Amino acid sequence: MIFSNIFFLVRFLPIVLLIYYIVPYKFKNGIITISSLIFYSWGEIKYFPIMIASTVVDFFASRTIEKHRDNKKIMNICMAISVCFNLGSLLFFKYTDFFITNINNLFGTSIPLLHITLPLGISFYTFQTMSYTIDVYRNKVSAEKNIINFSAFVTMFPQLIAGPIVKYTDINKKLNTYEGRITLDEINEGIKLFIFGLGKKVLIANNVGALWTDIESLGFAVGSPLAWLGIIAYTLQIYFDFSGYSLMAIGLGKMLGFDFPMNFNWPYISKSITEFWRRWHITLGSWFREYVYIPLGGNRKGLKRQILNMFIVWFLTGFWHGADWNFMFWGLYYFALLTIEKAFLLDHLKKHPILSRFYTLIAVVIGWTIFYITDIPTLWNFVVTLFSFTPDARFGYYFNSYIISIIIGVLCSSTLTLKFYNKFKDNNFIMIPLLLVITILSIAYLVDSTYNPFIYFRF
Repeated sequence: MIFSNIFFLVRFLPIVLLIYYIVPYKFKNGIITISSLIFYSWGEIKYFPIMIASTVVDFFASRTIEKHRDNKKIMNICMAISVCFNLGSLLFFKYTDFFITNINNLFGTSIPLLHITLPLGISFYTFQTMSYTIDVYRNKVSAEKNIINFSAFVTMFPQLIAGPIVKYTDINKKLNTYEGRITLDEINEGIKLFIFGLGKKVLIANNVGALWTDIESLGFAVGSPLAWLGIIAYTLQIYFDFSGYSLMAIGLGKMLGFDFPMNFNWPYISKSITEFWRRWHITLGSWFREYVYIPLGGNRKGLKRQILNMFIVWFLTGFWHGADWNFMFWGLYYFALLTIEKAFLLDHLKKHPILSRFYTLIAVVIGWTIFYITDIPTLWNFVVTLFSFTPDARFGYYFNSYIISIIIGVLCSSTLTLKFYNKFKDNNFIMIPLLLVITILSIAYLVDSTYNPFIYFRF
């Protein structure tokens, strides 16, 4: 797998970009489709037909919807086929064993588990293709007539595995525009973003996350100071890991001539949980808001209905993340916090910016504890440990070993890096050496370290 990371950086990506830039414009979407399918098959070849089927079903369902605007029955049937196929695939592959386990526990049965491997990126690309069919059904966008163009949208390898979730309306104009899609300025910007994203993942997330890995290897049996230090490390790891992937995807998108939506906006500077979820995994929040929350009525039908709608959205958000109860608890945890803020807390938080940031960070750190630890008794014991003030003789060793990585992570999760980038992004005297250093160090770490995939690959 280490070879795969290096292979992608020094062989696959340069070859794909070279071919993409050389071929005439009318063939570029075909190159995206072919290279993306090769990329996906490289990691999960046995589930290659699932992605092809998803592409074909949504393409023809949407085309049929558009051809029969005057026949609501046919439109509804096609919409149902698309939703049932996409959600059915997601439920089958991701949640079958979860349902079987809970049925066995509830009724004392012994139904054997299927042990199905989760197809890479299925949580992301099913939402992506389903949103396209829904938008066509709503007449927000015309159905794509060219299946190669549509396949390029569905399979586009930069964001295929872990987002950002790109809607067809985000890129359809450029997808159908050949001349002028690619500019040197966008390629230049894309290279910068890709390298910074790579550095966030390899140089920060992997290094600070090693502390959390050490604590997990101890069975989470640690004292309070080390528990806090570890979960803070994971809080930084998941941010730099996921935002690093998203930034790499956005950078690659620009190199191909597309503008993917921003997925993170400095979430750890938030002054409330409400603000945090406007800054974290923005495309997922936008998807649930547009395709679940608003269709349910949003905030238009009174406070009680709004709270019910929020409950549904946050339960589904937790459920989307994984087939374990801790993810559902994680979603409901944020539902409770957001409901409390909406009811009365937000007005008080606005008056105390320092206290509000402290409250938000503590709440988010606890949230990541619930998110990570899937075993409920272990989760409960760890949360108790956080607030039990039990000492740990090993704290000094781990603190001295990882404090530099944590400080770097804290500084880089603030807007200081954004200010630096905006000030020097056009200064080649500073930017080029910096990008070279990040690239060389990242490749060196990838060659020398054990395999460490992106966290959101498992979702």
